[in-house]
Amino acid sequence: MSDVGVPVSLGLQTDKRRGAYAELAVLAEDLGFAGVSVFSDLLYQPAIGALLEMAAATDRIRLGCACWNPFTLHPYEIASQAALLDVHSDGRAYVGLARGSWLGGIGVQPTRPVPHLRDAVGFVSALLEGSGRGYDGRHFRLEPGVRLVDETRALPILIGSWGPRGAALAGAVADEIKIGGCANPDMIAVTRDRLQVGAGPAGRSRHDVGIVLGAVTVVDRDRRTARTLARREVAMYLDVVAELDPTVELPDGLLDSLRERLRDGDADAGRLIPDDILDRFAFSGDPDDIAAHAQRLIDAGVDRIEFGTPHGVDEAEGIALLGREVLPLLRSESRPI
Repeated sequence: MSDVGVPVSLGLQTDKRRGAYAELAVLAEDLGFAGVSVFSDLLYQPAIGALLEMAAATDRIRLGCACWNPFTLHPYEIASQAALLDVHSDGRAYVGLARGSWLGGIGVQPTRPVPHLRDAVGFVSALLEGSGRGYDGRHFRLEPGVRLVDETRALPILIGSWGPRGAALAGAVADEIKIGGCANPDMIAVTRDRLQVGAGPAGRSRHDVGIVLGAVTVVDRDRRTARTLARREVAMYLDVVAELDPTVELPDGLLDSLRERLRDGDADAGRLIPDDILDRFAFSGDPDDIAAHAQRLIDAGVDRIEFGTPHGVDEAEGIALLGREVLPLLRSESRPI
């Protein structure tokens, strides 16, 4: 296990061959990472297959989906799959929930997403708790006395959200909030204040909810190679999240030009992204660059860092560099009171 005071995990896209998830998870565990998450992006492989493969191959690392989408998967299915993962991992599972993106392509148009997420959390938590207490929500209802057949337990809840209402919800009901596609230390203080809006009325502190920042990560000994690939990988996410960061001022016309090139299938659309913008939405460069960037998040009070796919030109080599040459450079900072 790494001595880094703040847990550092990996995020994997579900686009791999059978067996690759286990290989990468074993590597992550051996290198001292705290956990491995898998994404549940639209049209990729279902998360549960990758998670079960990793659970069977590892003994220590935390595992979960960041995040399952209750607009495309009923909370009953989310709870049952999370319970299955928890059994297969001997108690190492967590549950991530988020609204998700690109849903219009399959004809899904979420309305009132935060109340929907609140009900999903309530339903999932009630079913996993196993007491049979039920849940009576506006969007989802669990009848009292309904239980999963196998024994279950309450699992940590993560909510993926950029916005103030999602953060307020996390402050009230979640254990963690993940800002996906964010590597910006300025968002930590913003999110901490937003958490308090929900935490206070729920009798909690804003520090009861861990803040997780995760983003595209590319490390290479050749920093130019790393940053070129990171630009290419982050372009599709920047289209979704860049306008959600209130601390970033985007160059005029950047998103319009980026979106036009993405629609035209331009694989190098990311070349339009300036260095300072890239560094707010991705980790990229040589090991010293990545470590310095991660340290800025630690110093700003982040509770967990998640280095996201693709990690390197070769994923395994990138993960190895992160574990062997980045983790040892990170130091713990005192946590806020």
